[in-house]
Amino acid sequence: MNRRRTLCLASAALGLSALLLSLAACGSSSPSNNGPGYALTAAALNPGSVTAGGASTSLITVTPATGYAGSVNLSCSKITGGSPPPTCAFSVSPITISSATPGTSTLTVSTSSGTPGGTYSITVTGSDGSGTGPSNGPQSLALTTTALIQHVVVIFQENRTTDNLFQDPVLIKNGADIAQSGVNSSGQTITLEPIDLGSAGTNPQNYDLSHAHSAFVSMYDGGKMDGANLIPCNPAANCDAYPNPQFMYVKPSDVQPYFAMAEQYTFGDRMFQTNEGPSFPAHQFIISGTSAPTATSDLFASENMSGAGNAGCIAAATTTVELISPLGVENSSQYPCFEHATLTDLLDAAAISWRYYTPSAGSIWTGPDAIEHICGPNAPPPNATACVGAEWTNNVFIPEKLVLEDINNGQLAQVSWVIPDGSESDHAASNNGSGPSWVASIVNGIGNSPYWANTAIIITWDDWGGWYDHVAPKVVDDGVSWGSGYVYGFRVPLIVVSPYAKAAYISHTTHDFGSILKFIETTYGLPSLNYADAPADDLSDCFNLSQTPITFQTIPAPLDAAHFINDKSPPTDPDDD
Repeated sequence: MNRRRTLCLASAALGLSALLLSLAACGSSSPSNNGPGYALTAAALNPGSVTAGGASTSLITVTPATGYAGSVNLSCSKITGGSPPPTCAFSVSPITISSATPGTSTLTVSTSSGTPGGTYSITVTGSDGSGTGPSNGPQSLALTTTALIQHVVVIFQENRTTDNLFQDPVLIKNGADIAQSGVNSSGQTITLEPIDLGSAGTNPQNYDLSHAHSAFVSMYDGGKMDGANLIPCNPAANCDAYPNPQFMYVKPSDVQPYFAMAEQYTFGDRMFQTNEGPSFPAHQFIISGTSAPTATSDLFASENMSGAGNAGCIAAATTTVELISPLGVENSSQYPCFEHATLTDLLDAAAISWRYYTPSAGSIWTGPDAIEHICGPNAPPPNATACVGAEWTNNVFIPEKLVLEDINNGQLAQVSWVIPDGSESDHAASNNGSGPSWVASIVNGIGNSPYWANTAIIITWDDWGGWYDHVAPKVVDDGVSWGSGYVYGFRVPLIVVSPYAKAAYISHTTHDFGSILKFIETTYGLPSLNYADAPADDLSDCFNLSQTPITFQTIPAPLDAAHFINDKSPPTDPDDD
């Protein structure tokens, strides 16, 4: 017999008055006297899945048993998942209950914009004045969160097809559509041969192939993809060293950082450049989804500009660019300064910060220099010599390696475009082989910083560069639909790196540069530009925003960020492609 019960029986022998006092002291409704006195139930969270920054609720009910009366403090005793985790708040706590009347409280589980995606387990329990918990034990709830991407970085490399750059055995084994041979215009099967990425090495890539619109027409050949051997190659002396200079692939040893990223994250084998031509129009498409001279024109700038010197609104007065009609005919030209909306205008209107990193102001790779309202030229074109407008001054960063310093200093904008210097660009005949390290330095900088938690890095190449690829694009040539006569171009590689990119995933969904624009629009809730973004997908198949975030592992590369930050070499721009 326990000591307390002995005292109660002894007091009963003292008489009625003492008995009444002893019963009050013994408390016949006490949970310690008659077992657990209350139960706790928690309704499923509603909604069961929220986007980071949202909240969900559950009705918590405390039900007394055996006449229990008291106050019960509620708490979330445990939350498992990512960090920062959701937080709990109860509309009523403690809950005072008596007799058979239950008490209720609404639990609100709140997430912040930085709450990682994934599934969270939330344990709810109670404790009364004597520290006693519920008779049925703590209750478990589950909440799935969808992460918010807060930074998008678009890395735009140069002039490679998927077959040319990604002869990766791991990707091929996992189902990537990469060919090791092709067919020429004579019907012969040509095996792709290895060549160095850069212009120096044991087997240097020291020639360049045409990637003009006419070269597209030759290789496309009505969809047969058998005309690559008809693409012009220069200089002839270097081209003659190879029997089939268009049918080459980059030696895997030169591009291991690319392979590492593509194998760990998402690789797209159906990414097409939007335009059917070279770099100048491609760089217009990546910022605005069009290379049209005006918002209402049905023409597109289709080639690189005539002559040397600056591009865009600061080009020489005699500079022109070819325009192509909806029927695919290049029969007019104009000065290469355009005026229409770009994605940057939508970002500005929504107060979304952006930066465009580029090696120089007047390059054909520097897209904003050809948009008059961004350039803000110092004189009316064609007499301008410099871009001096506020939008240019505040958002265009020269040189491109400043992106590495901004990452290190915690100054990354919400949307960034990163354009390479010629030496790190992968561009045929002019790169020095450092492109994979350049890209890896940006990815590693983000991956090893707080930015990793909520960033999407999209890596692609601006055009096919004249290299063979076996997958035919779906061209638009009906003369009336948007893009008719000039979309879509050949395949280029795509790598999506993010804690929420699908791991080791091959995307077979058709994408183009408009998909990147639409992804940014979707991420930030922006309206459509109604150019290439309108018919495009939004890269959603490349992401799982509700997955447990991928832990970043540094991408091995021959050169690190310090190499590029400390490199004092003058910028090298493309001469005409």
